[in-house]
Amino acid sequence: MTALHHKIGFIGAGNMGQAMIGALIQSGCAAPSALFINDISQTRTEEIRKAYGVNVLPDNAAIIQTCDIVIFAVKPQSLDALLAGLAAEDIPAASSGRKIFISIAAGTPIRKFEKYLYASLNLEKQKDNPILRAMPNTPALVLSGMSGLCANDNATADDIELASTILRAMGKVIHCRESDMDAITAMSGSGPAYCFYVVEAMIDAGISLGLSAEDTAELTLSTLKGALDLLENQKISPQALRQKVTSPGGTTEAAIAVLESRSVKQAFCEAISAAARRSKELSA
Repeated sequence: MTALHHKIGFIGAGNMGQAMIGALIQSGCAAPSALFINDISQTRTEEIRKAYGVNVLPDNAAIIQTCDIVIFAVKPQSLDALLAGLAAEDIPAASSGRKIFISIAAGTPIRKFEKYLYASLNLEKQKDNPILRAMPNTPALVLSGMSGLCANDNATADDIELASTILRAMGKVIHCRESDMDAITAMSGSGPAYCFYVVEAMIDAGISLGLSAEDTAELTLSTLKGALDLLENQKISPQALRQKVTSPGGTTEAAIAVLESRSVKQAFCEAISAAARRSKELSA
C-alpha cells in the first residue's frame, strides 16, 4: 500500500470513519500522527484517540485549516447544518493551499457540498478545492469493503488517485459517474444486507431440518465463503457454475425449481431497483 504524506482530517468519527482510520493505519497508508478527527461526541473522539493514537482537533474549522484531505464521515441528516456553519464562517475561503474534500455521506450529492463550500470562493479558488463522493459499504470494517468513487470537475487525476488510495486501504474501489451512484448504493452499499438476508434464510432452513444452530451457522457461512472463492478463482460465470452443481433429477435441481417457481431472481432484481429508486429520492 502506498504511504501517503498528507494530513488527513475526519469530520465525524462514527463506525465508517473509524473503519477508515483503522484501515489507513493498519495498511501503512497513513501514520496516526497524520490523522486528525473531530466529532460532536467528545466521548467518541477520546475513544478513537486512545485506540489509534490520532490527533483530536477542537472543531471542524480546525480540521479544514490543518488538513490537506478532509473526509466528511457524518450522518446525512447532520450535513446541512454542519456545512451551513462552515459557509457562514467562510472557513473554505480562509483556508490556504489545495484542499481535497471527500464525502462518504450516503445519498448526498456533490452539489450540496458545492452549494456551501463554494459559496464564497471564486472559480480559481474552487479549482483548489475539489470535491469527491465515495460510497463505501460495511465490510470495510473488516478491510473487505467495496467503494464507488466520483468527483466534480475540479478534481484532477491525481486527486482521484489519492482518494482511491485511501479507499483501497479498506478494500476495493471503482471509479464511476455520479449518475451511477444510486445504482452502486443499491448494489454494494445495501448489498451486504441482501447477503445477510440469505444467510438468515439458510440458517432458519437448517434449524427447521433438525440441525443445531451452531452447526447450521457453520455450514452456511463456510458454504457461502467457498462458493465465492470458487467464483473468483475459476473465472466462470455464476450461471455456468450453478449448472455444474445442478445434476438432472438431483437435490439441487429440486431446490432451484422451488426458487424459480417463487420468482426469487426477479424479486432480487426488483428489490435492488427499489433501493436505487430510494437512493435517488434521498439525494434529490
